[in-house]
This record gives sequence, C-alpha cells and structure tokens, in this order.
Amino acid sequence: MGTTITDPSQAAAELKARIGKAGNVVFFGGAGVSTASGIPDFRSVDGLYHQHFRYPPEEMLSHGFYESHPEEFFDFYRKKMISLGAKPNQAHIKLAELEREGKVSAVVTQNIDGLHQDAGSRNVFELHGSTRRNICQRCGKVYSAEWIMATEGVPVCEECGGRIKPDVVLYEEPLDESVLVGAMRAIAAADMLIIGGTSLVVYPAAGLVNYFQGDQLVICNRDPTPQDSAADLVCACDIAKAFDF
Repeated sequence: MGTTITDPSQAAAELKARIGKAGNVVFFGGAGVSTASGIPDFRSVDGLYHQHFRYPPEEMLSHGFYESHPEEFFDFYRKKMISLGAKPNQAHIKLAELEREGKVSAVVTQNIDGLHQDAGSRNVFELHGSTRRNICQRCGKVYSAEWIMATEGVPVCEECGGRIKPDVVLYEEPLDESVLVGAMRAIAAADMLIIGGTSLVVYPAAGLVNYFQGDQLVICNRDPTPQDSAADLVCACDIAKAFDF
C-alpha cells in the first residue's frame, strides 16, 4: 500500500519530487483531466450519463445510431461533444512542459477534445479519437470541429458530397490498432506511470495499465479507482491543482 494524499498542495509537492527522480514518465488520462477546463465528464453526478435526453447517451454515441439517426446524432455531437471554447488547464500545461523538459515521453488519453495538443504536448495517443478531425467517408477529406459547428443537420463533404463522420471511436467500434499498439509500447517502456482523471472502468482502454512494468505507479483522481491499492502514490484531489508545480 502506497501513500495517499488529499491536500492538493502536498500532492503537488510530492508529485514534483517523484517526477524529478523518474527517467521516463508516461501519463494516462481520462475525462477528469478536462473537467477543470469546463468539459463535463460522463459518469459523475453532473456527467452526461446522468442528464436526460430523448435517447440514452450511450445509444446516441453508438455507430448504429450514427447510421440510423444521423440528424439526432449530429445534434447531440454539436451540443455535447464539441468544446471549442475550452482551454487547457494546469494539468495539460504542466504535462506539455514536462515533455519539453524530456521527462514525459507520451500522453495516452481517452479524451477527444484535443486540449493536450493545444497545451503543447506532441506525443499524444488519442485512444478514442478527436472531435478536431471529421472525415468524409467517401474521399477522406478532413474537416475541423469549427467547420462542423458552422453546418446544420447532417454535414456532407464539399468535395464529393460524401457522408462526414467524426474521427471518434463510437460504441460498437474498435479502437485504432496503431494508436493502441503505440500506447501499449509507451506504457511498457515507462518507469513511472501517472494515471489521472479516470475511473479505470472503460475497457479496453483501462486494460492498458496492465502493460506497465515500471517502478512508480501514481494515481491522481478525486474518486477511488480499482488500481489504488497497487499505486505507490494516490493523489485524491483535483488533478489541475496536483499539477500546479
């Protein structure tokens, strides 16, 4: 059993000290990383899964729903999945800084908001894709989230009239094999893995933690996770404050 810290300032000091001693740090993050940027998560009390829609969010975010109810799909996608006004918070900013310093070698994220890249992170494995890329299923032309937001109804390609699909992994779809393998290799090569802002209940993404063979497992999450008992350090506090060093 490792150390558990609930005070954000103490967590930040301890996290800074441990990262300073590490050689190769990988960060694995989920929705909780972006809540400080104003993006709602899925499973908390105020999350999307506890809001009331005509259809369950899990259904609206499925491949089958995209195919059978495209109007409703894109209405939900524009209103709830694209977050153009969101800005990187301290966790995003610090991780990008640590990458520039040669400490963090990779960020593995379940988020689709692109905030890690906005903050300056370069080696980011987006397990569930990104709303920043929306791809014509006929010719492959890529459209931005801004372009999607400027359209109405079901968007179609300006070049060929083909159907647009967000480059997001929907329910019923597999994860991108190359992204998955890259994330596995990065985690397997790390001597320190920081897990942040995730409940570790979404598979197959949560299973990537099993590839870690290093010395220091750190968890930064306000709520308990299934991996807490295996962690060397648990920062049970706001993740943006834990990275404020």
